[in-house]
Amino acid sequence: MPELLIELFSEEIPARMQARAAEDFARLLQAEMRALMPEAPRPLSGPRRIAVVGEMAARAETPGKEERGPRRSAPPQALEGFLRKHGATRDQLKEEGDFWVLAKPGEVTLAEDLLARAVPAVLRGFPWPKSMRWGSSDFAWVRPLQRVLCLLDGRPVRFPLAHGEDAVHGIVAGDLTEGHRILAGTEPFAVASSAEYVAGLRARFVVADAAERERLIDAGIADLAAREGLEVVPDRGLLAEVAGLVEWPVPLLGSIDAAFMDLPPEVMRTTMRVNQRYFALRTPDGRAAPRFALVANIIPADGGATIVAGNERVLRARLADARFFWDQDRKQRLEDFLPKLENVVFHAKLGTQGERVRRLERLAGLIAPYVGADPALAARAGKLAKADLATGMVGEFPEVQGIMGRYYALADGEDVRIAEAIGGHYRPLGPGDAVPVEPVAVAVALADKLDQLTGFFAVGERPTGSGDPFALRRAALGIIRMIREGGLRLGLLGLIGEAFFGFPQATGSTANPEFGMAVAAETLNAGWQPPPGGDHPPMVTAFAAGLLDFLTDRLRVQLRAEGARHDLVAAIFGATPDDDLVRLLARAAALETMLATPDGANLLAAYKRAANILRIETRKDGPHDGPVDPSLLVLPAEAALAEAVEARSAEAASASAGEDFLAAMGALAALREPLDAFFETVVVNDPEAKLRGNRLRLLSRLCAAMEAVADFSKIEG
Repeated sequence: MPELLIELFSEEIPARMQARAAEDFARLLQAEMRALMPEAPRPLSGPRRIAVVGEMAARAETPGKEERGPRRSAPPQALEGFLRKHGATRDQLKEEGDFWVLAKPGEVTLAEDLLARAVPAVLRGFPWPKSMRWGSSDFAWVRPLQRVLCLLDGRPVRFPLAHGEDAVHGIVAGDLTEGHRILAGTEPFAVASSAEYVAGLRARFVVADAAERERLIDAGIADLAAREGLEVVPDRGLLAEVAGLVEWPVPLLGSIDAAFMDLPPEVMRTTMRVNQRYFALRTPDGRAAPRFALVANIIPADGGATIVAGNERVLRARLADARFFWDQDRKQRLEDFLPKLENVVFHAKLGTQGERVRRLERLAGLIAPYVGADPALAARAGKLAKADLATGMVGEFPEVQGIMGRYYALADGEDVRIAEAIGGHYRPLGPGDAVPVEPVAVAVALADKLDQLTGFFAVGERPTGSGDPFALRRAALGIIRMIREGGLRLGLLGLIGEAFFGFPQATGSTANPEFGMAVAAETLNAGWQPPPGGDHPPMVTAFAAGLLDFLTDRLRVQLRAEGARHDLVAAIFGATPDDDLVRLLARAAALETMLATPDGANLLAAYKRAANILRIETRKDGPHDGPVDPSLLVLPAEAALAEAVEARSAEAASASAGEDFLAAMGALAALREPLDAFFETVVVNDPEAKLRGNRLRLLSRLCAAMEAVADFSKIEG
């Protein structure tokens, strides 16, 4: 098929928007031209351009078809309306039996015509996060658009972007583009293919592919660092951002003044990364090196000496600011910053950071015994975890919150476990970040995330399909990862209830009778019942159950991403909701093991057959959930099944109580043989009403026995 190349050339595009914009352009373009473009084109992006390269048919033909019209005996008005509807004339009609028939010719769509319509439409509705208008045109783009290059099979496709009376700055698509603004000048050049496009840009100091620019930067700074026996601190996000800032990357190394090398390495990395887009270097043993890497966008005549010197001056000023905050903060103890948090709002509906500190202190101490931590140490760490939010360093560099608290706690002589808990309580920060493993750190990290989830759910600030401004999904996944990776046996319902009672709104000191009740009411309306003998009032336990449901939903999402059988978790949770995720997953694993056997697979099929029969018959004259009458078990197969159901359900219940879930599933799997025999020899819908009713009750008892272990109706397949 002919090759298609489109480039949108503009002023500098923010680095964070480039890759997504190129992907959106490829997707939207294919959606507009699917008839001629079976596959989405390959996106390219850079500081001043987004482009796509792909294949597109030169034309598409739709076959002709016939439309039957009114009867020949119909009034003339009916025939005129039919012709008007199809834009046809009478001489295009033919007679077939009693009807007029219109033979409509096929349509031919040329690629050039479709491009001329589709590209301007895509550009006018392009989903930039932010865009601007300039001049007198109503056309909006992220930065002023200067050129559109459009080639099909090596020939330019020329079309204006004009819309109505808006000339869109007189831009007309053609075959011209430009190279590097400084190294190649602004003289445009023509291209006739994607190969010419890439080669022509490279000759004019532009690397068109962002992935290639990343590789060049990565290899370039790694080579410079290796020459000095150093290595680059990995930072894929910064690498992608810098690749979006330069068209012709030229890596350089600079030096850090020795006077700043006693600053925490995280502070140096943060100020270099956030403010200057520099790469941090380290020695082979992991210590911060007095060097940094930067990437220029020009080829310096002096080998980069002037550029490096200028960047070193800027970095000295940045690090001097950090030095000031570091010295000032250490003039007082970390605990002394806590009073300032009384005036820092955590959330308008949830009070101040000072109130949150008291909640974390209490909750971390309560969680500690469940994770093997010292309650006093956990409570102390919870109290100090947010203190660094009031420090000058975190005020200047929010990215180092928690990290600075660790340094200041160590400087104050706090227990190392407390300091490490302060430094790690935000973790995991994402799917690639490690979870805390030291028990005190685990207790504080769990307290932090449970408090966050409980508070925001209680005031109705839950995630939606379009947003999660308080990162509650990340908090939930953090809890799940800590539980799974640490094998933590936690009763989440009780802990969520304790977190709920940590809020003044829940205990009555702040009048708010609606606090958390929306979640509780929703849970109760869904048919949930509080467990007998719970430690908290039913409405509080219902609230906790609603939040637990959110956590198990996140668990299913995580399992789905791992390729695991997330439907098995739904089946287990649907049978007997469990707030111990380790036990829940163990039961799901045992269920998966059973279903992998022939007996398990056949049992599932037989269960679904029984459930379908019950569902149909229940609609007629159900329900059929009473006790089975032994005197009506007239056939050997139904008597054998009834006996097996009672025996095996008791075995399964006993094994489940002892958490021997493989044995419980094995007991259920043993039902396969008597159930197969039942369906082979017993007619459920017997003409005798009493026999029919008893057999339906037997199937109901069978399904109930199986559903006590897992909700088999939720298992796929």
